[in-house]
Amino acid sequence: MNNKNDYKNVSIHDTSFVDDNVTIGQGTKIWHFSHILQDCNIGKDCSLGQNVVVGPRVTIGNKVKIQNNVSIYEGVTLEDGVFCGPACVFTNVNNPRSEIVRKNEYRKTLVKRGATLGANCTIVCGVTIGAFAFIGAGAVISKDVPPYALMAGVPAKQIGWMSEYGEKLDLPLTGNTKTICKHTKHQYQLQGNKVNKID
Repeated sequence: MNNKNDYKNVSIHDTSFVDDNVTIGQGTKIWHFSHILQDCNIGKDCSLGQNVVVGPRVTIGNKVKIQNNVSIYEGVTLEDGVFCGPACVFTNVNNPRSEIVRKNEYRKTLVKRGATLGANCTIVCGVTIGAFAFIGAGAVISKDVPPYALMAGVPAKQIGWMSEYGEKLDLPLTGNTKTICKHTKHQYQLQGNKVNKID
């Protein structure tokens, strides 16, 4: 175990554990009963809630917020600004069995910059969630999600598009049109089945 005092400008609650060879960026807070396993890299200004488990060998970007009761397993990467709602679930094996060891079959899961994962959603291993996508509470994601997509349901289906600010955009699912985020006034363009921020 690392000495918690070795981390400068990092807050680690007395009830939490940090294993060897872990990097934690300045300004990060790790709350009660959490465990960071070996060989993890956690960025700056992150917040890990109560009873969070990370790793081993997980990379988490800067300004990531992980709410209570979340486990980030080996094979998962969270880019900058990702939000993980309470009790959201990651997997790392597609067909687990208790009596079969499948550690060599872990599938990689990538959650790109600024994406939001709602409370109690499930992210099945092997998918990529696009930048600033928004996964509704309780949704089950088993396929790649495009950037800015709003997903809901079991299994999850796309029901709209979201701005970087986190507001639903007035856009159809497909077509060629533009709209603005009502809060920030930034413009977004839909081309076919893809959305891009254009200013």
